[in-house]
Amino acid sequence: MGKLSKTVLSKKIFADAQPREKRYELWDANLPGFGVRITVSGLKTYIVRYRADGGDRSAPRRFVTVGRANIITLDQARKKARALLAQVLLGEDPAAERNAKRLALNISELVDIYESEGCYIQRGKRQGEPMKELTKRYTLARLRHHVVPLLGKRRASEILSGHIENFVRDVAAGKTTGDQKLGPRRRVIVRGGEGAARKVFRDLSAVFSFAQRRGIVDSNPCEHAAVRKTDNQNNRYLTKEEGGRLGAACDTLEAQGANRKGIDIVRLWALTGCRRQEIAELKWSEIDFERGLLVLEDTKTGKSIRPLGAAALALLQGIEQTENSEFVFPADYGGGHFQGMKGIWKKIIDTADLPGVTPHTLRHTLASLAISSGEAMALTDAILGHANPRSTAILRISTMIHLAKRLIV
Repeated sequence: MGKLSKTVLSKKIFADAQPREKRYELWDANLPGFGVRITVSGLKTYIVRYRADGGDRSAPRRFVTVGRANIITLDQARKKARALLAQVLLGEDPAAERNAKRLALNISELVDIYESEGCYIQRGKRQGEPMKELTKRYTLARLRHHVVPLLGKRRASEILSGHIENFVRDVAAGKTTGDQKLGPRRRVIVRGGEGAARKVFRDLSAVFSFAQRRGIVDSNPCEHAAVRKTDNQNNRYLTKEEGGRLGAACDTLEAQGANRKGIDIVRLWALTGCRRQEIAELKWSEIDFERGLLVLEDTKTGKSIRPLGAAALALLQGIEQTENSEFVFPADYGGGHFQGMKGIWKKIIDTADLPGVTPHTLRHTLASLAISSGEAMALTDAILGHANPRSTAILRISTMIHLAKRLIV
């Protein structure tokens, strides 16, 4: 318990109030019922607590969110809290009114709430951590382009498992595909298909789980929907001959004047096994030339250290650093990193005659080479940046099956 004031707030809440194993609250001695809730991730939210139905001790206890401590000021929160507590004194029940409104929410409105509140907190292994900006952008794009057009006007509380199954079938059948030009050099292309359907199904399940935690719906209809919940296993690897064609295509396009940054990014995908964005967003500060390592500050699995082979190290040493840019592959215009990989990758696989090969295929190929050459699982984990050894174990099994099939053939 702690007295909440301007002085105490700056020192106590933002400095001393550290996350604990369970969330907890600090209450304001000057305004009973007003306080700050601190989650296990360190998120701080102003709240109001009161008892409904007259306020006696047998009445149900209610909580109302006032606002996030990093968005509104203490004065603004206290002013809003006083107004809510005044409603309670007049016999009103702000929490019940809020819940009644939320029960009438349609899916489109629920997605809006999820964008402003739910997208900040991840579930699973990284529970409580903020969602990566790129992940958030892709997630919201899928929700806006697939879920809202097909389910947007339906009430969230009335969605059943059967509705989810029909929705997934419609996305897989391509009912949400589109190509819309929004302006110069800006286009939105929406593709359906089974892969898109499975991804947006997982996104929609996360939205309903969020809604369930907030009391907007009673259950998550996605949990009991008869939908395949995992992507197809991608067992595509490049053979030695295919790898040679890929390298030759890179050399040919470079000689023809293709953007050298894009060509080198593809080469590093093949030589390091890194994920696409890990190379595209690579910074000079993340390369340890002396020890031959990449020290990636912020990856899918957090901070990650990756060993570099001699070829990858030599390629990086041959790249000239651009003045006033922290990125190894800076954008041609502006201060960000290079963004033109989609077009370059298509030219490369067309030139190499490798239809269906994706950048992730290169990651699988390097992993298969490491595993088939007898490298220890721990080293393969390090190369790929897997935080969970189970991921490498699954890949090892998949690789061995692939190699066995090649031997049988």
